[in-house]
Amino acid sequence: MTYATVMVSLALDQSNEARLQVAGELAERFESAIVGVAAAQFAPPLYFTDGAEAQRLIDEGEASVKRRLAGLEAQFRAATKNRGGHVEWRSAQDFPARFVLAQARCADIVVSGGQSTVFSDAFALASPRDLVMQVGRPLLVVPDRANWLDLRSVLVAWKDTAEARRAVADALPMLRKARDVTIVEIPEQGDDRSGVMAGVTDVAAWLARHGVTATARVSEAARNEPAAAQLEKVAGDVGAGLIVAGAYGHSRFRELILGGVTQYLVTQSTRCVLLSH
Repeated sequence: MTYATVMVSLALDQSNEARLQVAGELAERFESAIVGVAAAQFAPPLYFTDGAEAQRLIDEGEASVKRRLAGLEAQFRAATKNRGGHVEWRSAQDFPARFVLAQARCADIVVSGGQSTVFSDAFALASPRDLVMQVGRPLLVVPDRANWLDLRSVLVAWKDTAEARRAVADALPMLRKARDVTIVEIPEQGDDRSGVMAGVTDVAAWLARHGVTATARVSEAARNEPAAAQLEKVAGDVGAGLIVAGAYGHSRFRELILGGVTQYLVTQSTRCVLLSH
């Protein structure tokens, strides 16, 4: 397995430098094609108007979106001009998430920016929380502070769910290039620790058969500490530059209300995260 086509999703109202850098590195590492995508929709004003004035506002708004998308294309082409391989740009005046989800059919992996902890404008950017649920491809979330794809140490956040199994399989090309790989599970209350360790060891053995040497680990953190905080501590201990995880192992509603691990992973600002659902 490899990444033959890398897709990078750009946004009007976020910085795009980090995700362009990482997407370009991926394309070079795997000799991949790279496809840039962006979409935005004119957001009508909240106040009421009609007739010629309403049409003028719509025309000006749509012209502004068109100009800004052209600016994103110029930024994408400047960032990829020395990357080699096939380079392609796709854009539209559409809702960003809907457009990216449709275009993802041509990609092996989709690169996105991180999710702000504040409200995001659905007219201007595609939230990774929405993409990961429907994109059908691994989603690499790149925070603005990440300036390269650091594969010296990769942390696999394991939970015995379909999402986590899919994430590890999706990450295999990167795991094969990593220097150190750690698999960690954070036990839930009532879990049998020996059983949890047996599961993590199984994953390490599976990876070994795919040419990846990994260390199995079970978190020793305090029972009442949130899983996201425990995961952050382990990531710091191993110096992880990339975290691999399944998205929404619990119900998405529970994660959104309680602020689960997936929420943490798409809003933390220091490490790249590969998510699969």
